Amino acid sequence: MTAIYFDLDGTLTDPKPGITRSIQYALSRLDRAVPTEDELAWCIGPPLRASLKKLVGTDDLADRALLLYRERFADIGIFENEIYPGIVDALSIFADSGRRLFVATSKPGIYAERIIDHFKLRGYFERVFGSELDGTRSDKTDLLGYAVRSAGVDPSQAIMIGDRSHDMVGARNNGMAAVGVLYGYGSEAELLAAGAHHICATPQALRDHAV
Repeated sequence: MTAIYFDLDGTLTDPKPGITRSIQYALSRLDRAVPTEDELAWCIGPPLRASLKKLVGTDDLADRALLLYRERFADIGIFENEIYPGIVDALSIFADSGRRLFVATSKPGIYAERIIDHFKLRGYFERVFGSELDGTRSDKTDLLGYAVRSAGVDPSQAIMIGDRSHDMVGARNNGMAAVGVLYGYGSEAELLAAGAHHICATPQALRDHAV
């Protein structure tokens, strides 16, 4: 494999406090019931607007919730986040092996770029691929299709690494190898049902598998 695409949330970093607290903020502003952070963990990974719609019920309220979410996330929630132990070591080994490394996340690219810079990971990645604020390319199949075309990557020689079903589905739909990780927010059953070719429990296992 010559190229590796990494999901961001739940794969490179643990964004739970920032995402869940920003959702809580949006729901509170809309006078809706506010679940706990743990109860909102299922929202981490998939396109956010779809998750918000499940919480509030209508397209109009989902759009309002998304704007409110971003009020808090853009300046506060974005940094309520931490890199997973072992990820930097894994990235160093991948980079030293000569593979091309990319980020491919459903999160808006404007936020993903800031997070990658905040954690000083920029040097490992050739490019960060994210969605647009209007939702364009938030679907992982669309995003990965765009990402492999833009980078001139042969998808049959590429791996997508992620923690949720949409990462696996997106990889499969684009002819890429799909590797699921269990230290994020998806279960083994979810990842296997979505077509994961391989499962890694830890960043160490991920490194050992891909090297």
